[in-house]
Amino acid sequence: MLESLREDLVTDVHTRDLRVIIISARGPVFSSGHDLKELTSAWGREYHSKVFQTCSEVMTLIQDLPVPVIAMVNGVATAAGCQLVASCDIAVATEKSTFATPGINVGLFCSTPGVAIGRALPRKVAMEMLLTGRPISAQDALLHGLVSKVVSEQQLEDETLAIARRVCECSRPVVALGKAVFHRQMAEGQDAAYACASAAMVKNLALRDGQEGIRAFLEKRKPVWSNSDEEAHM
Repeated sequence: MLESLREDLVTDVHTRDLRVIIISARGPVFSSGHDLKELTSAWGREYHSKVFQTCSEVMTLIQDLPVPVIAMVNGVATAAGCQLVASCDIAVATEKSTFATPGINVGLFCSTPGVAIGRALPRKVAMEMLLTGRPISAQDALLHGLVSKVVSEQQLEDETLAIARRVCECSRPVVALGKAVFHRQMAEGQDAAYACASAAMVKNLALRDGQEGIRAFLEKRKPVWSNSDEEAHM
């Protein structure tokens, strides 16, 4: 599943018209994480290394993609499934969804999920999840920042698509630049983050779409995006 997801993400991103990716699932489980049968000693350390390396590559790829990735969650998201939600740029969940890192209960601390969860949630909330394995509700996930919005099951698809369509109305290169800079500056200290973000603002202004957006605002009209990486003639 991880290899298939990675292949799809890499293939899709080369589609020029691609503007947003939505990850969803069918049934009562969004993702229960790794198959524990694959993690027994019978498979060996080399295979286990491959599993977690692939998982880390997928989670990192989601944040490195130039388009936003939205998790559409309707059900249970545990362990690496919870990690997947935390790694997405936006997450919309139903009221019945739950989130957990239960590895501690089977003697396998959720260390890799902790990377994404620890960056999405307050540290003490993340540690409680990791140390107890107890699930949190969709409302608690919203309160602590694991998901962006909680809606009814009937509203899930419409609300997710509304967010996706709004993203699609914006300039593709501006969205790509903004996403990349956001993740980069979040890993920096405040001074370095401001230096990174300031340089990005200047780069954004140099884009053809950056100037088009400002002109359209001043002229009180709707912008016409080129959706190209070309710089404006200044």
